[in-house]
Amino acid sequence: MQKEEYSRYEEIGNWDFSDIKYVTKKISDWNFYNEVKKYSNPSSFILDLGTGGGEKALEYLPDDSIIIGTDFSSKMIETANKNKENYPNKKIKFCVMDNFNITFPPNLFDIVTARHTAIDAKQIYNCLNKNGILIVEGVDKYDCFELKDLFQKGQAYNDEISISKIDYDNITKAGFRKVEFKEIIEYEYYKTKKDLLALLLKTPILDDFSELSNSNIHSNKINEELLDIYIQNNQTKDGIRLKRVLYGILAIK
Repeated sequence: MQKEEYSRYEEIGNWDFSDIKYVTKKISDWNFYNEVKKYSNPSSFILDLGTGGGEKALEYLPDDSIIIGTDFSSKMIETANKNKENYPNKKIKFCVMDNFNITFPPNLFDIVTARHTAIDAKQIYNCLNKNGILIVEGVDKYDCFELKDLFQKGQAYNDEISISKIDYDNITKAGFRKVEFKEIIEYEYYKTKKDLLALLLKTPILDDFSELSNSNIHSNKINEELLDIYIQNNQTKDGIRLKRVLYGILAIK
């Protein structure tokens, strides 16, 4: 895991976007958490990789399953354990672990979930039991591409091979017997410039991590003149439009 990426998430300390005012309009019918619910049951043992501050796992992962949420950032896990206090009946435990050094025994989990986080498909395959399921949602190269193209930089902007193809190929090569891919298109509408700016300062949409300072996430300055041009071109009655291009993968061992 890159040092700059680790430093960023250690300083952020949570993955809570509740203060950012926006609405989402979904074009695709694939929903990550609906897929998890579809394949889980009360006896399911779920590993949630890259859980962040546990906000999504606590709210959306099944209440009747047993869950372990992991993240490489100790600050994120501190936040997750604090957030857990608001869900006393949730059967979930959080711990620090790098996605590229999974330390759980083989054939342990029924489901592994990975949302917006890097994965090692072979390690996931090893820790899933027979017929175990991997469910992935990721951010693709063309996510927010109009914005990234205006700034001439951003997450995966210069990648020759898209993250979705890399994930799909690695999952297939890992030995999963069935792999399904789904492109996900969504439009987000941000109420104000302040809301959009808050998103860009908290996420790596306009960064490749190597450009970030280790000491202060807000050293990642946003060129507001360019941002104003984007806003002018994408202002709608619903807010400032941002096109999200994601991908979903469901794989069965």
